[in-house]
Amino acid sequence: MISVGVRRSRRLGRGIRRMVPLAAVATAGALLLSACGSGSDSGGNAKSLTFWISTVPGQDAGWKKMVAQYKKEAGVSIKLVNIPYDGYTAKLHNAAQANSLPDVAAVPALDPIWSNKLIDLSSIANNKSNKINANFVAKDSSGKVLSIPSDITASGLFINETLFKKAGVSFPTSPQKTWTWTEFIKAANKVREKTNAKYSLTFDQSPSRLRAMVYEMGGKYVHADSSGKFSVDAATKKAVNYFVGLNDDKTMPKSVWTSGADPSAMFQSGDVVAYWSGVWQVPAFAESIKKFDWASVPTPAQPVQASDVNSGGLVVGFNNNGAAATATEKFLSWLYEPDHYRELCEASGFLPVESGLNPKYPFKSEAAQAAFKLYNESIPLYDPISGYFNSAQTNWVLKGKSLTEDPTKTELGKAINGQQSADKALENIVASYNQQVGG
Repeated sequence: MISVGVRRSRRLGRGIRRMVPLAAVATAGALLLSACGSGSDSGGNAKSLTFWISTVPGQDAGWKKMVAQYKKEAGVSIKLVNIPYDGYTAKLHNAAQANSLPDVAAVPALDPIWSNKLIDLSSIANNKSNKINANFVAKDSSGKVLSIPSDITASGLFINETLFKKAGVSFPTSPQKTWTWTEFIKAANKVREKTNAKYSLTFDQSPSRLRAMVYEMGGKYVHADSSGKFSVDAATKKAVNYFVGLNDDKTMPKSVWTSGADPSAMFQSGDVVAYWSGVWQVPAFAESIKKFDWASVPTPAQPVQASDVNSGGLVVGFNNNGAAATATEKFLSWLYEPDHYRELCEASGFLPVESGLNPKYPFKSEAAQAAFKLYNESIPLYDPISGYFNSAQTNWVLKGKSLTEDPTKTELGKAINGQQSADKALENIVASYNQQVGG
């Protein structure tokens, strides 16, 4: 195992400042200025606002609690509307064109069609008492804050603790002293062999989970240079070849990445030693896993302490009219005050974007409580590369581009099936990135 020192100046907690150019938005935004300019008659008023979200049942608990509490404290009614995810982006797009945007929204991504309508949230994001992680705050080139995350998500590792104990194999419990991927796979294989488990590891069929592994093995995955041209480095090639090799129907099942088999269901069956997924699994596992003890364990570092960390949602305010915009900014200022934001995170099971909160989650499961504690301890240690893709997506959108289809799953599925080499898969992935969001 390796020991990890906390050097925050090089970690995600500080370091890179997120600056996104808005020049490319001007064309798209200008088309809407007459219909969607600031100061229109749409939206709420000083005492009544509309707030759009798109989330699963249970994770809306925090939003419900906070809007009810704000009405009690400030006398402002906030209508909370939970919109199905599949139609959410289109609904926002259509609302912008119809001049009927909500006053507040938690959105999956920014959109050039309505970016010119956003309230500047600088006073909230730059308030030092809020301790908001600046790496996840979307800014334009002038420093205007376009959005603040509702929460953050991170990839992570789960183990079948019952199998580990049965096999007599130890595992790390602190992110300060974690294992490498080589050490983890060796341990998981040993557990599989000693307990007759079916597989050592299941691994989400997700570009995000692959990026996390690559970052931890010292690579940058598909990364753009200053001109916007994408490529992969030698460490990425090595890591991806290693990943493809693990899919041997012993260490990992080929079926997840080649035919879409459910890795979570496999892990929950009790026949798999470990599962590479993320924090969003914790509330579900706390309720669904009954036949064995499970645990979240520190992410491997070989040699980089990292993950793929993203915004769970982007909170924005729309400048529909003067009174509503002022009321919206007041509400969001109240929401991100540490005591209020902690309540939101606790009720919804969020990982906070603010540091130093130490939320107490309402889970009865000790494993779930320990998991959230581990994630909250780990994220400040992660290398800045962990937030690269989250930042890149915002840059692409503000330039009028988007990665409509990430080819990672398809191309690596072919490599795992023996239809092409891992290097050829990466070559095809790079070409697709350059075509869709390059330059």
